[in-house]
Amino acid sequence: MPQDELVLRQYSLDLSTKPEQPFLLLRSTETGEPVEFTFEAIRPGLFRTTFSSKNHPKPPFPSARRPTPDLASFDVFDKYDTTICFRSNGVEARVGWKSEPIVSIGFAGEEPLHEDLKFRSYALDGPGVAHYTKYARGDLHCGLGEHASPTTDCFGYDVMRSDPMYKHIPLLVRATPKGIVATFSTSHARGYYSVGSEMDGMWGYFKMYRQDFGGLEEYTMIGRTLQEVVTLYAELVGYPRLVPRWAFGYLAGGMRYSMMDSPRASEALMEFAEKLTKYDIPCSGFQMSSGYTMSEEEPRSRNVFTWNKHRFPDPKGFCDEYHKRGIRLIANIKPYILANHPEYDDLVDGGAFFTDPRTGKTGVARLWSAGGGTSGEGGHIDFTSKAGYNFWYNGVKELRKVGMDCMWNDNNEYLLPSDNWQLALESSATSEGTIADAELERKDTGLWGRALHTELMGKSSHDALLEVVPHERPFVLTRSATAGTMRYASSTWSGDNVTSWEGMRGANALSLNAGMSLLQCYGHDIGGFEGPQPSPELLLRWVQLGCHSPRFAINCYKTGNDSFAGDVIEPWMYPGIIPELRRAIRRRYTMIPYLYSLMLHSTRTAIPPQRWTGWGYEHDPEIWSNQLLKDGETQYWLGDTLLIGGVYEPGVSEAKVYLPRKGSADPGFLNTNAPHQYLPAGAWHTIASPWKCSIPVIARIGCIVPVGKDHQVVAPGDKTNEANLSADDMRGVEIFPTPGDMSDGRTWYSSMWLEDDGISPPPVKIASFTFSYMASATEVSVRFQKDIEAFEPPWVKEGLTVVLPVGDGRLVVSGHGDAIETKGQDEGGRRRFHVVATADQ
Repeated sequence: MPQDELVLRQYSLDLSTKPEQPFLLLRSTETGEPVEFTFEAIRPGLFRTTFSSKNHPKPPFPSARRPTPDLASFDVFDKYDTTICFRSNGVEARVGWKSEPIVSIGFAGEEPLHEDLKFRSYALDGPGVAHYTKYARGDLHCGLGEHASPTTDCFGYDVMRSDPMYKHIPLLVRATPKGIVATFSTSHARGYYSVGSEMDGMWGYFKMYRQDFGGLEEYTMIGRTLQEVVTLYAELVGYPRLVPRWAFGYLAGGMRYSMMDSPRASEALMEFAEKLTKYDIPCSGFQMSSGYTMSEEEPRSRNVFTWNKHRFPDPKGFCDEYHKRGIRLIANIKPYILANHPEYDDLVDGGAFFTDPRTGKTGVARLWSAGGGTSGEGGHIDFTSKAGYNFWYNGVKELRKVGMDCMWNDNNEYLLPSDNWQLALESSATSEGTIADAELERKDTGLWGRALHTELMGKSSHDALLEVVPHERPFVLTRSATAGTMRYASSTWSGDNVTSWEGMRGANALSLNAGMSLLQCYGHDIGGFEGPQPSPELLLRWVQLGCHSPRFAINCYKTGNDSFAGDVIEPWMYPGIIPELRRAIRRRYTMIPYLYSLMLHSTRTAIPPQRWTGWGYEHDPEIWSNQLLKDGETQYWLGDTLLIGGVYEPGVSEAKVYLPRKGSADPGFLNTNAPHQYLPAGAWHTIASPWKCSIPVIARIGCIVPVGKDHQVVAPGDKTNEANLSADDMRGVEIFPTPGDMSDGRTWYSSMWLEDDGISPPPVKIASFTFSYMASATEVSVRFQKDIEAFEPPWVKEGLTVVLPVGDGRLVVSGHGDAIETKGQDEGGRRRFHVVATADQ
């Protein structure tokens, strides 16, 4: 990109600001017009920086709403002519402006964790800006959604090398043993990060954020742990949204199904549903690819909010039949209109598209139309226009009425050909998010940002779904995203990945970055969206891994020799591994209470369900010294209880995992698979992992996994239950006590999980359950407490089943008078005991 940097050297303090308040305004007139720099404390650990002018206005539609300040704990001291320092709760933020502004933030008495680069900190860069900061070699840098911005449709990307990808979330986290710091830009304009990839003898090592248009609004967050910083970020942009319970089951898909003309797509999809029954594989949702919108006449194209009546003669009837089988439907919708769309001319007349200033007419772009390598002319919807926003809103409403349960906002990276295309800026959705001091005379896409439309598309889909079915939480799945998009979309995935062992491994790191960026109901297309078909071994390994992630979906295109319909991955495609795939998928359903509770926790705390090995173990030195752990590709936490490893090469039957340590009294771990051994913390272990058995799934001693039935059940809040699914009336809790010869008979461990009705929109009524246990050489004492005043799940009256690890022959006894009943062993050889609480605890 062009570079035209200007670093200003002469700033003066605006004396109208109160020196006793943690706010600073500097002004420079070197360029002839005022350039302003501000720095302010917002609340403990959170600071805001702006750098702007009339020609470089602050983001007019920021992806984070400005928070209410909390300044009670701040002190302002060390006030000199060209420096000032703010302090709160041990954090110091210092600003100097002897020449250019230099910000440093860290803990008192320690080296700063964030420090601007001298002589180059804040630069005007043509129509945009650049911000340079120091870079510490060897530290962990993460975030940025799933990868660097800007976003693009990176079909068949290389997970190790492709950059950019789909998400526009300029959140960069620096993690160190001494503390965590993160910076976040609120602009929707295109931006780029260079993280330690440049250095020279003069500048040393540095990081750089460059923004194509407009001024800078940047927040800096600091804390001792990842949890502190991610929570500060969630308070700024919004906590993750609720996901319906059914979406944690197996989500099927495949482009070919909806592209079929003979037999009709609707018939082929019914055959797929029948095979699920035949092979006894539960399925909760199906991703309807855009073939259902394909026009029947030439030129063939995908026309959003239309139905191909040859493939789907009775859309509502088809949806009803899938619902009768307990399968929800996820409708693919794309935010562009090809010229042969039946409503294209009306939308042009209504001003629904961007305006090309060179012609004064609708901006025309090449758009994907039918299959691989095909395109046609048309326009992207301008969601700031009334006509465009309302067209989308009404189209989503009609799809929901027909029976589509979820909107799949796809191809929403907004790859417009020109930054000069003009926006309408007339829809009410635009004015709701526009800041009061924005420079509103400009309407160019460059300043407002392509990603703005990704966010408004999410809002329109969300609000339309809620209007049609107000008693259900809207479910929007989005491929591209901004931080603000996730106020409306509750789930996303890593897009069009490729089948390979390396792709499966590298996807783990994407998940960890996504979770820190609050993309927390996140997953991948199991088996690979594009590329060759996976081998039986790779498919099974990928399913074993994918079952232990927040989102579990098998969806693909696989163009191969057919770039129009592609091929599909099905759980029964390799007869030799059907039993193993079925077992893995059914285990996924068993774990839904655990996964669902992790989601409920994330909506309250912003803790991602899928976490880096060092999350919460920041004091373990191995976390910081081992590059394999810092890369985040081979293992991760799923909640507090399970550490998940993987096998990432063919023909390999074991895996190395590191089990982090919390202090000298850490109780260690248990292998949940054969040989079911005890594993001490703070050490590397080689875990037996035969490919038809399991990947490493290691449980932390003292924690629990709440479990349910191994098939789909009806959510308590579902008012219809067309499939007559069984009730969610069984709950177990898998526990992992200290082995008998190591048990002290004194230490109690407690864990809590949450439940709601699985379907209601926020605010929801939540029940909480606390399970505690203590082990001696011969017994395991248990306590069960419940808070069900707000919501009582169906299983509560039936009681709770306690499941011991394989080989644990101890007796389970009550810790406070509950009735305990021995239930024998399950099919895996684990002893079970039933607990019926005598009273609410």
